[in-house]
Amino acid sequence: MPYRQDYDAQSSKHSEQSAFRFQRVAKVPLGIDDDDSYMDMSDDAVQLKPRQQHWANKMQFVLACIGYSVGLGNVWRFPYMCYKSGGGVFLVPYCIILFICSIPLLFMELSVGQYTGRGPIGALGQLCPLFKGAGLASVVVSFLMSTYYSVIIGYSIYYFFTSFKTQMPWIDCNNRWNTPDCWVPQRKELNASAPDTSRTPSEEFFENKVLQISGGLEYPGMMRWELFACLICAWLMVYFATWKSIKSSAKVRYFTATFPFVLIIILMVRAVTLDGAAEGLRYFFRPKWSELKNANVWINAASQNFNSLGITFGSMISFASYNKYNNNILRDTIAVSAVNMITSLLVGIFAFSTLGNLALEQNTNVRDVIGDGPGMIFVVYPQAMAKMPYAQLWAVMFFFMLLCLGLNSQFAIVEVVVTSIQDGFPRWIKRHLGYHEIVVLFVCVISCLFGMPNIIQGGIYYFQLMDHYAASVTIMFLAFCQMIAIAWFYGTGRLSKNVKQMTGKAPSFYLRSCWLVLGPCLLFAIWVLSLINYREPTYHNGRYTYPDWAYGIGWMFASFSLVCIPGYAIINFMRTSGDSFWDRIRNTLRPNIYECKICGEHHCEHDYPEQEQYMLAQELATVYKPTTSHLHHLGQKSGYNAMQASTTGPHGSHSEYKYQSKVHSEPPPNATDEKNGK
Repeated sequence: MPYRQDYDAQSSKHSEQSAFRFQRVAKVPLGIDDDDSYMDMSDDAVQLKPRQQHWANKMQFVLACIGYSVGLGNVWRFPYMCYKSGGGVFLVPYCIILFICSIPLLFMELSVGQYTGRGPIGALGQLCPLFKGAGLASVVVSFLMSTYYSVIIGYSIYYFFTSFKTQMPWIDCNNRWNTPDCWVPQRKELNASAPDTSRTPSEEFFENKVLQISGGLEYPGMMRWELFACLICAWLMVYFATWKSIKSSAKVRYFTATFPFVLIIILMVRAVTLDGAAEGLRYFFRPKWSELKNANVWINAASQNFNSLGITFGSMISFASYNKYNNNILRDTIAVSAVNMITSLLVGIFAFSTLGNLALEQNTNVRDVIGDGPGMIFVVYPQAMAKMPYAQLWAVMFFFMLLCLGLNSQFAIVEVVVTSIQDGFPRWIKRHLGYHEIVVLFVCVISCLFGMPNIIQGGIYYFQLMDHYAASVTIMFLAFCQMIAIAWFYGTGRLSKNVKQMTGKAPSFYLRSCWLVLGPCLLFAIWVLSLINYREPTYHNGRYTYPDWAYGIGWMFASFSLVCIPGYAIINFMRTSGDSFWDRIRNTLRPNIYECKICGEHHCEHDYPEQEQYMLAQELATVYKPTTSHLHHLGQKSGYNAMQASTTGPHGSHSEYKYQSKVHSEPPPNATDEKNGK
């Protein structure tokens, strides 16, 4: 006993100095600077363990989701898809899919990401290992999208700097790139009808000056070096905004996710006051019911839903994986869905009001005003800017807004790819690359190289082909597989229990029925309809038809993601142990959720970084004592072990250390029962 008192006296000062740091490490959730682990852990252990929480506050997460939703998916893609699909008829399947598939699937992805604390590959691999390939397929689609979304940012940079010219080059036909078909829209009172082959100045500027478009995909042409410089500039901005992960991109979003709203509302108010706007709005809101049997309308509506909300691309799972464990998922789902839907309608009103004005001035109908290519935004919107007072100022602000929206979308896409690579290959990354900044640089450089074909003279045809097959045709099948894996094999009961553990409230009957029956049935029906009544994509209202080999390239893009699902399922099946075929199937369908070795919970206070645990064990050397210590011979009882560290001795032997604070040691002989209880 005297020896114990001497020992306690020696360690008292060190214990008091280290108490604050011990409580900070042992009691708080995962720290902000944890990089998975610097201990000798296996890849599987690192992949299963929930990631640290990075969001500094709730607003950063909401802005990240809204910034991705209110990005190019709304301002660029929605009017382009709606116009391509026949206007008002597009809104019918769009709303049906939104409420039956998109909103429930968004809630599901946020729940899965927040509960597992992993990206799409790690999350689906834990819930249903057999469908881990669906998470990999989402990452592949995101990578393919990153290669051509950056091209839209490059276009925006080009238009942004061009807008500073004293005379904007898309308002008249007096430029060297204009052709005899160029026709400046006239007022209807002048009784001047546009020729059948006429094109607006903004259309000729985009195709003849910006793109220098060739005759087709079979005529690739030369590299557009001006666009190449803009593309490099775009990737530099993306890299320096994401090189510190969401710690850097979250700060940028405070501006890029809020500024576009103000400008969109102003532009919409101006557009609805233009002559002919009513005709454009009728085309936007009045459906042509006979077009509902067209499979491409449903495919485009589904892909637009998933693109605008960011679901099935892994972005929302990755964003939610940085959330606090008890974050309110339902509130986030409603907020993001509502903002996304309202923004799409505002942008649609703005775009189709402008199209109605152009149709009036050209004395034609809205459907034949311009081509339905992916560059529609760079044809319609500059024409609208030219009609506003202080047109140059509005043009600069608009293309700066488009640049912000493009960066928002690109941040999310790059982050999901980087996150998935780090989740899937943690030890390889630490061994060969070492730093997060190197991983981001690697992804940006590879994506930039794969995006080069989009900026040659025939690149716009390649752009549309990739967008159609990589982000439209395959996206429904990925959503179907994701719903099946989580709702059917992992189970809505388990998922509901997980949501209740995190938020205190289980999902509603509406959400569970959409997960289990309505969503998969609707997606499967659209998939079958698309196979029965499928139409190949064309360019410029069918004036250009792709050669047969181009469709082969398109399906090759689609197969890059689709092949991941059966391929990874076969790999997992072969790796799984089992005496029979069905035993292996059952093992690959069994969830592989991380559980704490101390308390058995998925998220708990023991999930702190192993590196800091090891450093703390070394710092508190007098407080951590080996279990084989001579103190055991003195009859000391072991207290509750809140922290354990495994260290290697000089000869490779391992000693287990347990925390023995003064409050856990035996009290002095003269202590009362009351003090002993305290």
